[in-house]
Amino acid sequence: MSPVPADLPDDVDALKAMILAMAQKSAAADAEIADLKARNATADERIERLTSIIRMLERARYGKRSEKLRLDPLNEEQQAFVFDEIETGLAAIQAEQDKSKTRAERSRPPRLRKGFAAHLERIEVVIEPEVPAGCEGLERVRIGEDVSERLDVTPAKFRVIVTRRPKYAYRGRDGVIQAPAPACLIEAGIATEALLAQIAVAKYADGLPLYRQEAIYARDGVELDRSLMAQWMGRIGFELDPLADAILARIKQGERIFADETTLPTLAPGSGKVKTAWLWAYARDDTPFGGSAPPMVAYRFEDSRGGDCVARHLAGYRGILQVDGYAAYNRLAKAEGANDAVMLAGCWSHVRRKFFELHANESSPFATRTVEAMAPLWQIEEDIRGQGPDQRCAVRQERSLAIVHDLFAAWERELPRLSGKSKLAEAIRYAIGRRTALERFIADGRIEIDSNIVERTIRPHAITRKNALFAGSDGGGKTWATITTMLTTAKLNGVDPHAWLQLTLERLAAGWPNHDIDALMPWNYPTRT
Repeated sequence: MSPVPADLPDDVDALKAMILAMAQKSAAADAEIADLKARNATADERIERLTSIIRMLERARYGKRSEKLRLDPLNEEQQAFVFDEIETGLAAIQAEQDKSKTRAERSRPPRLRKGFAAHLERIEVVIEPEVPAGCEGLERVRIGEDVSERLDVTPAKFRVIVTRRPKYAYRGRDGVIQAPAPACLIEAGIATEALLAQIAVAKYADGLPLYRQEAIYARDGVELDRSLMAQWMGRIGFELDPLADAILARIKQGERIFADETTLPTLAPGSGKVKTAWLWAYARDDTPFGGSAPPMVAYRFEDSRGGDCVARHLAGYRGILQVDGYAAYNRLAKAEGANDAVMLAGCWSHVRRKFFELHANESSPFATRTVEAMAPLWQIEEDIRGQGPDQRCAVRQERSLAIVHDLFAAWERELPRLSGKSKLAEAIRYAIGRRTALERFIADGRIEIDSNIVERTIRPHAITRKNALFAGSDGGGKTWATITTMLTTAKLNGVDPHAWLQLTLERLAAGWPNHDIDALMPWNYPTRT
């Protein structure tokens, strides 16, 4: 507000000082405005850059098939990571802009969102207004209210369960009576089954190594040595081993199962050096062809990738085995003899991946045409997911057969024109060499077009494999495979792995009968009502 003439000083020096102060204030305001404009321009540029990336990713996930091609190397998890980081960047920019606004300018209308789960505890906080001046003693009439909900959390805290068992003697009677000690999985141990489940889920489901858990718990004043926790995990693995074996046996009863393997770092005993070990995964999921069996996965830890491992794991299996192109699986099918007890089905995603690498490098127009020609196959699979085998087979005969026939015809025409050492020739030979296994999905509705079901179960462990080293298949690796089998199967069935594991450990500690082991399976977990 500008001063009125009456407020101006009569002294010349004072007037000059006032004018100088006003000029400095105006210059500061101009500088602040210029700074805000520059920051807004920079923020707008950053927002536009981030939103353009979001639009590109959304086209990759939800756009037309031709738009999906360029981002296929990003799997769903990686795309989710990218989205998270972009949203974080946008929020940081918004916070920077909001800082210069008034509280009224920052306020936004409430956003409609899905309500919180009904089972969550509600803490009611009522904030009453102060009585305005002059309204003391007047009757107050409630005409409405504004209600908001915010999600809160109570950080996990350790507690000590103190169990007292009084001893009694009766006058005139011999002997002492006392209630029996509660069942514990770790006899004379300090850990409850809830704590054991917490440590196991954090390590084997969430990728949090024991040494990190040791540091986290120390912040709460609780000293849990990692070697002690490792011993606990070994006991849990021992107790769960029959359940993991039962899951593998149940998987081998399936009409069609999946198999895959990935590397894991292993400490060679005595040398202190790291060598390569392998985590094998066998999955069953009948839901794509309308089956009612629950989804499940079993892991096996081995020091080698030899064909004898898969032969031992799947001994006695009779059915369809859907895999990638690893030769060990071919050996399994041949070993079963001429009765075709094990029939191999191929994975089109592995074929497509080889051509996509050439397409992404823009080094082969033929590879690009191949990837574009293959794209409709997955859309057809989406259309028939969950239908019965006969319906799926009929649709594939009508829509997929011609696409597959044209692909192999094009590959056979192109291969003689190529250098035998080229990447394109290698990709074509990979597909042609597995033609029989790749074409089986067309004639059998139980077979999937790819082995992504098992890849999804093994990918999280490949991501977190740097978080742990194993002492060989006779040590932590076997425990890893056993516990992970149970926790991953729980997640596949929509069951909270911590709740399932705690209840199961309590049941095992109480002497659960071996003949009723099926009741302990994650898919039979009593869900919340």
